[in-house]
Amino acid sequence: MRLLVTRPEEDARPLIARLEVLGHEAEAMPLLHIVPKPDAEIPDGNWQAVIATSANALKLGDRLDLLKFLPLLCVGPQTAAFARSQGFVFATAQGGDVQGLSRHILKTLSPASGPLLYLSGAETAGDLAGVLKKQGFSLTRVITYDAEPLGLAGAEDRVRWAEGVLLYSPRTARVWVNEVEAQGLTAHAATLSHFCISANVAAGLPAGWPRAVAEAPNEGAMLELLEPPEAKG
Repeated sequence: MRLLVTRPEEDARPLIARLEVLGHEAEAMPLLHIVPKPDAEIPDGNWQAVIATSANALKLGDRLDLLKFLPLLCVGPQTAAFARSQGFVFATAQGGDVQGLSRHILKTLSPASGPLLYLSGAETAGDLAGVLKKQGFSLTRVITYDAEPLGLAGAEDRVRWAEGVLLYSPRTARVWVNEVEAQGLTAHAATLSHFCISANVAAGLPAGWPRAVAEAPNEGAMLELLEPPEAKG
């Protein structure tokens, strides 16, 4: 299958290699540009744990050194793996998505054990901070990056070439829908297979657009969506 990978370029490259091993043709089609915030300040605190909902939130270099021996709760295995590669000794993946991560925190941590530090982008898929604060946690959120939409101008041929699109976040899905409309490609986009990492992502697509939703919100489950029926059986 001819696939568009909508993740940022550096995240897309290893995924494209995996897709090609599986027999697909794939091209990077980043829809968001990650912009680090060089002025992001990490406050001192007696943190009981650190939370990260994206690997991009952890790209602050030595400014995070004092946090690397604290428990780091990540939303997914890719983020946890990146964290460990950066020296976070106690990084674990919990919950698979923001809702699952919040349930894990409410089940395993106590507000009485100390405050939480939440590293995130400017826009998040859910209100993790709000949920935890309502349950009595003291939480400090630090925005460490933003994600700016990228247009599809000049990429029309790649969109027409594709048979499927991989979507990894609700915001990416919204950008995809807006951009294909802006470039007059809505009719073609409505014929493509949309492979979504979660139901929240799929909800951002217009009614009637073909979609498949991963059974779990991780890349392995996304790739299972691409297996032919006989391989799954």
